[in-house]
Amino acid sequence: MEEETTPFDFGSTVNRVTFTNRTKDLERLKGNMAGGINTILISPRRWGKSSLVEQAAIELGQERKNARVAVLDMFACNNFEEFLENLSREVLKATSSKWEEQVRNAKTFFRNINPRIEVGNNVDPGISIGFDWKHASKHVGDILDMPERIAQAKKLRLVICVDEFQNMTGWYDDLRTQKLMRAHWQRHKHVTYVLYGSKRQMMAKLFDHSGKPFFRFGDILWLQRIALEHWTPFIVARFKSTGRSIAPGLATALANTMKCHSWYVQQLAHFTWSLTRKKADHAALERALELVLDSNTPLYQLQCENLSLTGINMLRAIANGETQLTSAAVMHEHRLGTSRNVQKARAVLEGKDLIERTTDGYAFLDPGFELWFKREFLGIPAKVWEARTSPNAG
Repeated sequence: MEEETTPFDFGSTVNRVTFTNRTKDLERLKGNMAGGINTILISPRRWGKSSLVEQAAIELGQERKNARVAVLDMFACNNFEEFLENLSREVLKATSSKWEEQVRNAKTFFRNINPRIEVGNNVDPGISIGFDWKHASKHVGDILDMPERIAQAKKLRLVICVDEFQNMTGWYDDLRTQKLMRAHWQRHKHVTYVLYGSKRQMMAKLFDHSGKPFFRFGDILWLQRIALEHWTPFIVARFKSTGRSIAPGLATALANTMKCHSWYVQQLAHFTWSLTRKKADHAALERALELVLDSNTPLYQLQCENLSLTGINMLRAIANGETQLTSAAVMHEHRLGTSRNVQKARAVLEGKDLIERTTDGYAFLDPGFELWFKREFLGIPAKVWEARTSPNAG
């Protein structure tokens, strides 16, 4: 019998069917794209930034015939030169329908530069762009302005989306590079920039600090969790689409177990669905939760291996509900050392997006990691969330 395709998406950008709500975020981002307002999108890893950008790009293209969207990922760019080559390639691809046109545009819109152009194959017919940097380094401004010249000449609204933008802080002389990019991009009238990343602390420093070149470069959109009221009907409907069912109460428990974290809710829903023949029950959800934690164990172990003993002990303290991490009693009980040690470890944990500040103190940012950490370090079994009164939970 042919294996049925899961109705849930995780590990990649979700498709239109599995894209869940975010109506306000979607309209705001799409409006900014169309209106020429640069947008900085910030959220923790796996909260759905890429899916939101992709959905906004699809809808913008359907609504505006002159709109074009180029997407690139800074994660694969080890330096400024690689970024400029990738940027050029993606802009040419987005603004040209055929590879022959991409080649013509490359020769037309690069002023004073003779780029190296390589044409792909039948599987990937696009082109790749390279520059002789001994010569091209004198014309970096021309490369940065190329998207604006193309958009203006073709009467397009070009949107350039750059993922993991904070990675540029690891480049050589990155401050000078930021100043150069800002100086050119802020003058573009036909190009809109959407810059997003998953390291919140680094992104905040880049865009929300008055001493940085990209300060007030655009509208900062802090992506929040999808509300529970949207998750419950979504999960129920996705089960139903495949001839299986899940009670609304159990769907609510599923989303609450993962604190409405987009990636984890989709993953936990997938495993629950895969363990269900007709109607999901609590036992299937409990088993699915163990599968989620086990499948992510290598990642969680790596995160812990890269932490100091003080960092691990601080996570233990937070997992135990401690809120005053610098109090003498807490530091002594959990072996955190001095208040200086606590401050350093706390900065590291926040920088790695493992914890976040709350009104009550600190909390784990990753719900899966929190459940796994408590299971492995405190011996607390992972449990499915249960309401005090949940008549539909079974």
